[in-house]
Amino acid sequence: MGSEIISSIDATTAGVAPVSPAPNNAVIAVRGLTKVFKDFWGRPKARAVDRVDFEVRRGEVFGLLGPNGSGKSTTVKILLGLLYPTQGHVEVFGHSPRHVATKARIGYLPEESYLYRYLDSGETLDFFGNLFHLSPRERRQRSEQLLEMVGLSQVRRRTVGEFSKGMQRRIGLAQALINDPDLVVLDEPTAGLDPIGCREVKDLILALAARGKTVLLSSHLLADVEDVCNRVVIYYGGRIQAMGTLKELLATPDAIRITVPILPRDILERVLEILRREAGPDRVRLDNPTQNLESYFLGVVERAKQSEATSGATSGHRVAAYLRGEDQAVPSVDRALERFARPAEPESPRVTTAPREPAVDESRLAALSQGGPPSPPPTPPATPAAAPPNLDQADQRLTDLLGGKS
Repeated sequence: MGSEIISSIDATTAGVAPVSPAPNNAVIAVRGLTKVFKDFWGRPKARAVDRVDFEVRRGEVFGLLGPNGSGKSTTVKILLGLLYPTQGHVEVFGHSPRHVATKARIGYLPEESYLYRYLDSGETLDFFGNLFHLSPRERRQRSEQLLEMVGLSQVRRRTVGEFSKGMQRRIGLAQALINDPDLVVLDEPTAGLDPIGCREVKDLILALAARGKTVLLSSHLLADVEDVCNRVVIYYGGRIQAMGTLKELLATPDAIRITVPILPRDILERVLEILRREAGPDRVRLDNPTQNLESYFLGVVERAKQSEATSGATSGHRVAAYLRGEDQAVPSVDRALERFARPAEPESPRVTTAPREPAVDESRLAALSQGGPPSPPPTPPATPAAAPPNLDQADQRLTDLLGGKS
């Protein structure tokens, strides 16, 4: 390893043409990147990357494409500082990939998720959040949002070792985003996911790019790359064979497509006759437009979800609030103001019933105080009309109760 490091330093400091500095909006700048793997005796064994040049700008979704062994994973590992280049110049946020402070701004989902199998989902996210020195409260809030976003909130107490491959990719994606990174490096992010999970990952990538985040995507699923990437490079044999926007690479300049509603047969025949006369009978095609299988599948599942339940990972959740740039929590003062600003609801009239005091039978009390037999309770009057109180009678009754004579 020591000889490899020395050779890489020599190669980057001598015998290499000077490179121009990266533009201000370039998150990743690669110039003349070369990586040669050597055997035990220091002899060249494989040239994985050969004189590669590209840039990734801020807010861009950049795709790395190519067959197996073409140099994609080697390029990603060099950008992350996991491998040293044999030759060339690499910058990430204007620094070397081995710059420690820069790594705090990067989120990485490797091709294989290397997680602690005896930790559950919440403990896994708490562990990775602690590596980025997040406060306990922030770790707890982000973990809740991420588990809800990736559809694992209902199985948060299951250990990661019990997860299927697709569920492990979901928790791996959550751990890659726990630090709200500015650069997200995703190596085969949809591997093992169902079509619903693939669509959610693509929606997440688009949401991150809308916030100004930069996404570097390496995938073999070309449909996923086509849906989200702004620019792509295609590797083969360690070299870039094609690079540009998808519109530039996929457009067919010598043909156009016309889409019209259903027309009467006679009009359609006249239109086809003109087109065949001008372009040639064998170059005009007529068919019905179709949607792709992913759109049809998602529509079927969305309709079924209204009436069916599932015991697997759930779907259809929004991107975590902190990844969308929204506030983590509403302060108590704001909540109070919001409560006071809310229009008052009409209150229903309250009916309060005073406790009913038992009626006092003064005649029975007088009889008891004089030692005589109690008189039977009087019959209540037929019409209990309220009469004004007689103060003289009240004084007399009070005197009788106390045993005095007036």
